[in-house]
Amino acid sequence: MTAAPLDALASPYPTTVGVAASTTDLSKVYGSGDTRVVALDRVSIAFREGEFTAIMGPSGCGKSTLMHCAAGLDTVSSGSVRIGTTELGTLDDRQLTRLRRDRVGFVFQAFNLLPTLSALENITLPLSIAGRRPDKQWLDRVVSMVGLSQRLAHRPAELSGGQQQRVAVARALVSRPAIVFGDEPTGNLDSRAGAEVLGFLRDSVRELGQSVVMVTHDPVAAGYADRVVFLSDGALVDEMTRPTPDRVLDRMKSLDTRGRTS
Repeated sequence: MTAAPLDALASPYPTTVGVAASTTDLSKVYGSGDTRVVALDRVSIAFREGEFTAIMGPSGCGKSTLMHCAAGLDTVSSGSVRIGTTELGTLDDRQLTRLRRDRVGFVFQAFNLLPTLSALENITLPLSIAGRRPDKQWLDRVVSMVGLSQRLAHRPAELSGGQQQRVAVARALVSRPAIVFGDEPTGNLDSRAGAEVLGFLRDSVRELGQSVVMVTHDPVAAGYADRVVFLSDGALVDEMTRPTPDRVLDRMKSLDTRGRTS
């Protein structure tokens, strides 16, 4: 069967041209007085459509906080966050929950699969909750891309860790979200299974036109991305296109040295 053209399978949601998600002067502050901590300090960044972006930086630099705020999982202290053209600060809790369900995909370090459901049922669960039927052509394409066509009837306990994370990747993609966020998605996997999952995320960008943002501490994982952005002390300090693990590692070493001497 000939695959449908990408434009026929594109996300139906409106976006600013070329931008899947963005933040403007985003700040996140925890506590007050002597316990005040600035996790993010006026961060402005655009995550472009059809691009795989990795977020890196020393431990405690704010990279997971940035992802959680950009994905609508955490509130912001000041500034703005947009998914496409939608300003998250204008949404009430119900609208925000619906937006996350319909327009954002998530892949976390923990697979978060329901043990009583088959792989196929886990993949289509977000659509079932939303009362929507999967687009069979898109579902078949996603399942084929992540190599699960022969494992759809298996429950999580019958799958390896790598296969379970493939299910999680397929689940994130099945609703054709505007953007997929991954928080250390290969952190629980061995190097081979991790490489497979990273390859699937990269292929979702190149073959399906997906937009992916991944938080990682691993230079090898970052090497799969199109662009790496670096945070230090809650601020964006650099970015790199066409990254390689060696270049990313060298940049991370300089950030770690700066943190120890500051």
